[in-house]
Amino acid sequence: MRLPYFTLQLASALLLFSMPVMAQDAASALHQRANAATCANCHGSEGRTVPGSTVPSIAGLPRDYMVAQMKAFKDGSRPATVMHQISKGLSEQQIASMADYFAAQKR
Repeated sequence: MRLPYFTLQLASALLLFSMPVMAQDAASALHQRANAATCANCHGSEGRTVPGSTVPSIAGLPRDYMVAQMKAFKDGSRPATVMHQISKGLSEQQIASMADYFAAQKR
């Protein structure tokens, strides 16, 4: 079966225009994961601490809960040892992105 030339051109154009979107999605996911990796020193890889740790695991926590807690650390309404300092350096977009990432992880 031979496809008409126009059909091949259209298919090629659609593929070409979708490639930047796929690359952007991959770059966005990588950036999100890199931001979330900054939490690994205390909260463990992928947000899972070792059993018996005094630092809570954050993997699988609900997104809205994570955002609320980070905002509370940031504005000082939730006491902390270091989280209030760390959260002050994060934008709302970064907080939301990290919350999305950890909410998607298995508990």
